[in-house]
Amino acid sequence: MGKKDIDWGNLRFSYMKTDQRYVSNYKDGEWDQGRMTEDANVVMSECAGVLQYSQSCFEGLKAYTTEDGRIITFRPDLNAERMENSAISLQMPVFPKKRFLDAVDQVIAANVAYLPPYGFGATFYLRPYMFGSNPVIGVKPADEYQFRIFGIPVGPYFQGGAKPITVKICDYDRAAPHGTGHIKVGLNYAMSLYTMSLGHEKVYEEKMYLDAATRTKVEESGGANFLFVTKDNLIVTPKSNTILPSITRRSAMYLAKSYLGLETEEREIYVEELEEFEECGLCGTATVIAPVGKIVDHGREICLPSGMEKMGPITKKLYDTLTGIQFGTLEAPQGWIHEIKVK
Repeated sequence: MGKKDIDWGNLRFSYMKTDQRYVSNYKDGEWDQGRMTEDANVVMSECAGVLQYSQSCFEGLKAYTTEDGRIITFRPDLNAERMENSAISLQMPVFPKKRFLDAVDQVIAANVAYLPPYGFGATFYLRPYMFGSNPVIGVKPADEYQFRIFGIPVGPYFQGGAKPITVKICDYDRAAPHGTGHIKVGLNYAMSLYTMSLGHEKVYEEKMYLDAATRTKVEESGGANFLFVTKDNLIVTPKSNTILPSITRRSAMYLAKSYLGLETEEREIYVEELEEFEECGLCGTATVIAPVGKIVDHGREICLPSGMEKMGPITKKLYDTLTGIQFGTLEAPQGWIHEIKVK
């Protein structure tokens, strides 16, 4: 199948309707067989559980075209497991892991014409999501659900690509202790929309959220985990039960230790420590690893020694190692890469 007429080198991280998506419905205690469809519209009751009480969860993962033409995904089994945890936390039925992985393969195979060729730095982003679909007016879990996956070709999450960004410490909270910060649900991201809409906030590419209990410890940004590098090249990430367990962050920490021979640590990170770090980055499926050059704390500017012109040396090594594995130019740890066979 030929490729679509798309300017692969200038893709943004934005929606583009593709040909096929996967849909499965849960009713009377079981999931149906599922199917591929050309219909991109979701039709539901005005009183659907997702519309009334935000009962929904989602995932994000990518497919890559390798230099030798293979199509692969990066650790999709972890996305399936994380979505399972999200569903359980919201009293939603689990979509079976095996079926999740098969649905991912189906969506990729059906939209192979939209998969960016190797060499453009672009990827095929997949969005699995699930929501309560039947009418619910009393506060309770829905009885019926829909699971869907669509895929789109995307470029870098930040328009500057790998150029360092500025983040601002946010005065609002992302997630409460014992709440939903550890699962991937839309309501965690909704809070960030208000701060993004404030006029004076638009000069900052991202926010740094602090712990809601004490507002003294770093948690995560609106859409990614934080990663820091010390003067001794120790890689440190925040530890908290209200942080989403990023697959990219977990993978980067493993690669730092096993591939680059660096020491790693997951611990509580206090705001007062930020001036002591040499490098900082945001890590997630969409961002991969985005370098941070400056952190603004209520008028106080914390300029990382790595600067605003390029990635710091350790962050760059980590980025190159991670993307090398994702695009198939470096050998991956066993089980990390799944190849999709397209007829």
